[in-house]
Amino acid sequence: MNKIIRRVVLILPAVVLQALWLAVLFSWLAPWAGLINLALSIFAFIFVLYIITKQDEGTYKIIWLLLILTVPLPGALLYLIFGNKRTTRPLEKKLAAAKPLPPLEDDTAPLYEALAADDERAAQTFRTVQKTTGFLPRPNRSAVYYPLGDEMFPVMLQEMEKAEKFIFVEYFILEDGLMWGSMVDIMARKAAQGVDVRVLYDDLGSIGTYSWKNAEALKEKGIRIAPFNPLLFIKGTLNCRDHRKMLIIDGKVAFSGGVNLADEYINHIVKHGHWKDIGFKLTGEAVANYTRMFAAFWNAFAHNDPVPDQFLAPPQAAPADAPRDGLVLSYYDSPLENYAVSNELFVDLLSQAKRYAWFYTPYLMPGDALLNAFVRAARRGVDVRIIMPGIPDKKLVYRMSRSFYPVLLQAGVKIYEYTPGFVHAKASLVDDVLCTVGTVNLDYRSLFLHFENNSLFYKASLLQDLKADYLATQAKSRERTEDNIDKGFWHWIVDGVLRIFAPLC
Repeated sequence: MNKIIRRVVLILPAVVLQALWLAVLFSWLAPWAGLINLALSIFAFIFVLYIITKQDEGTYKIIWLLLILTVPLPGALLYLIFGNKRTTRPLEKKLAAAKPLPPLEDDTAPLYEALAADDERAAQTFRTVQKTTGFLPRPNRSAVYYPLGDEMFPVMLQEMEKAEKFIFVEYFILEDGLMWGSMVDIMARKAAQGVDVRVLYDDLGSIGTYSWKNAEALKEKGIRIAPFNPLLFIKGTLNCRDHRKMLIIDGKVAFSGGVNLADEYINHIVKHGHWKDIGFKLTGEAVANYTRMFAAFWNAFAHNDPVPDQFLAPPQAAPADAPRDGLVLSYYDSPLENYAVSNELFVDLLSQAKRYAWFYTPYLMPGDALLNAFVRAARRGVDVRIIMPGIPDKKLVYRMSRSFYPVLLQAGVKIYEYTPGFVHAKASLVDDVLCTVGTVNLDYRSLFLHFENNSLFYKASLLQDLKADYLATQAKSRERTEDNIDKGFWHWIVDGVLRIFAPLC
């Protein structure tokens, strides 16, 4: 809490100056109130037309339309600051101005030829993700699934101890404790040995857990560290957070999933009951995508300290007879693009599901397209399931998530709540053929506003491990049905209001 208070004190002058400027502006315009009201009405009408014709989620449009029609000028200003993708241009410019990554040759034609012969529909899905993200699918050599952060954490430490060239760390939340302290000890020793160690963290995500003082202490240990999009004043990029989670070692091993670097994620401390999270370890040439994801962000946001090109060399192709465990395509989402990759991917997976489509998510606030995809899949007889937390970490967000239960349950979607505690896992599994594991929640913020990373697997053994874990988690969960959810007129009213404001949470 003290860290948050100090940050608020630091940014308060900037906020006060912005407020004073607006007050002076409104005072100066007061004598022309009648003319201004007419102009505002015309302005609101034009602005409403602009929002209606934009390609965006319907629910997101509704909340801005209500706000602008109620208070035209403040509503329009808020939209221009927080609701319009043009406000993300500072981040876009930084990414564009960064040192470019070495180009990769697209050598995937034989891979797609084999995939299309086996499953043309899956090949279409992989091609779409590649086209919209620029990342290439790779043969999966080894992907180890971890049903808990508790199980993945010691393996992360073991792999870090083997580092010879570099350790790259990028997470939404850092917090001092057993987990982060153990990693810092290894990184400090490795940095002293000449290993290139870099840490990128989200400033707002870690605002209450990791301070600039902590970061300076890390630099003294020889570890490079940079915050993503620091919260210095209120700005349009405030909503665009780096929610990605990745640990990359020597370009040979990558870890990802829902696990942040704080002790509740490994159940060393208890905050919301048992913390159910998942992750995976990737090895082989597929790790290159994670190295490039990290390097792109580090080069853009770490101020003239680019990742050396030798760490980004194209992955050495494995021998033709090397063991292969399906395919994997790892990519990241960007709010800077008009195409919401993971949102469209989940819609695609639901549309092609024949037997089942199962999802893990801590938050359930989908946009119209994804909500309709869930409903359509369930109505045509697909076994659609969603596992949610039984104990919430944010009560208002949890209540908003539950506001989506009625329409999903009525369509035949099965919803389960993990009774021992909080589910922070993010995954999907379709027909024993395709699955995703990453950082993407099924809410508007994660699907449209955050930078996220995700891995799409095809016929990898990891699918069966995920499936077994899902069924084991479901066995510890309570099924929600139309008979045991709150109903009635007032609940309908509350749900309607919450659904309107869900895109802001």
